[in-house]
Amino acid sequence: MVIDDLMPDASGHRVGGPRGSVDLYWIPLGAGAHIVRVSGKLFEVVAALVERRATVDLYHSAIVVSLPEGRFVIEQAPIPDLDGERRGVVAEGPVGTRWAGRFRPFRYEVRCWRGGLIPDIDEAIESPVRLVDDLDHARRVIDLLPSVPTPVWGRDELDAGEMWNSNSVTSWVLARSDIAVTTVRPPAHGRAPGWDAGLVVAGRNPPKP
Repeated sequence: MVIDDLMPDASGHRVGGPRGSVDLYWIPLGAGAHIVRVSGKLFEVVAALVERRATVDLYHSAIVVSLPEGRFVIEQAPIPDLDGERRGVVAEGPVGTRWAGRFRPFRYEVRCWRGGLIPDIDEAIESPVRLVDDLDHARRVIDLLPSVPTPVWGRDELDAGEMWNSNSVTSWVLARSDIAVTTVRPPAHGRAPGWDAGLVVAGRNPPKP
C-alpha cells in the first residue's frame, strides 16, 4: 500500500491543507514473513515461561506523519538494497552483533520515506491510532528522527531494561517529540517488545525546546 500525499477529512475523503498529523500502526510481528512469525512466537513462548505469564501476540510499530508537503512513513526495517536514498533512510545500525553489522544482511535502516509504503499494512490491528493533529509536533518527529540512537538490534546496549528494536525507534521519536505516549498500548492481548526501551532512553538528557 502506497501512502499518498493527501489527508482524509471526517467523511474519509482525501483533501489537502496546511495541517499535520501523526498516526501509529500496529502490525502483527512477522506478517507476510513466515520465518519472522515463527521465530517471534518461539521468542514469546520462552519469554512467557521466564516471566511466568500467558503468551500474547507480538506487534511491530510504524508511524505515518502527514504534512502539507506529503506523507512520510517512519519505520525500522532490514536493508533490502543499496538504494537507501529512495526510501529516505536517515540512520543505520547493526543486527545481533556489531561485528556482523559490517555485512548488509545484518544491518537495519531507519526510514523517513516520503510517499512510501508499510509492508503488510493491510494486516494492521486497531490502526491507525491518531496521536496528534498538530503541524508543529508532526514536523518535530521528522526533524528529530535522524538523531535516533542506533545500538545493536536485539540487544540492550543502552541499559534500558530490554532489547532495542523497531518499537524502540517508534517510542523514542514520539517521546522526544513531546507526543504523549505513556498511555499508548498495543492491541488487546498483545505487547510490543522494545517499546519501553525507547521511552527510557528518550527520557535521558532530553533536548531543550
